Amino acid sequence: MDQQTLLTVMTVFVIVAAAALIIQAGFLFGIYKASRGMNENVQRLMPKIESLLETSRQTIEESRKQIADITAKTSDILDTTRKQLQRMDELLADVSVRAKVQFDRAEMVLDDAMGRAQQTIAMVHGGVIKPIQQIQAVAAGLRTALSFLTRGRPNPTQATADEEMFI
Repeated sequence: MDQQTLLTVMTVFVIVAAAALIIQAGFLFGIYKASRGMNENVQRLMPKIESLLETSRQTIEESRKQIADITAKTSDILDTTRKQLQRMDELLADVSVRAKVQFDRAEMVLDDAMGRAQQTIAMVHGGVIKPIQQIQAVAAGLRTALSFLTRGRPNPTQATADEEMFI
């Protein structure tokens, strides 16, 4: 390559590089303008954002206080409920014990009444029914004796029939 050609090629490359630098400078200027515009927009929105941020902080603080109150009240309710459940357990245990004692007493009274009823029946049987049976037995014996005495002499045919029954 000769020198003239080399100089021409270098000049073209320098022009291309200069054009690229000018284009880059244009882009940087455009970015600068856009950032300035964005900065102005942010500056206009900043008071609104700050007020929103302050309102959010106040709301969060109020919510924390309310949550703390709710938590305390819930804890109190749970403690009260726990105490009431303990009382109910004690009451149910007491009722269960008392019911068992009363059931045992009722069973003893029923057993005693049954024993006394059996004793009464035995006394009635021994004191009333037995003598009546004995009187009936004596009366039956007297009837048989009277019927035997009033019957007279046995008839030979009847005596034969009676004997044949036993043979």
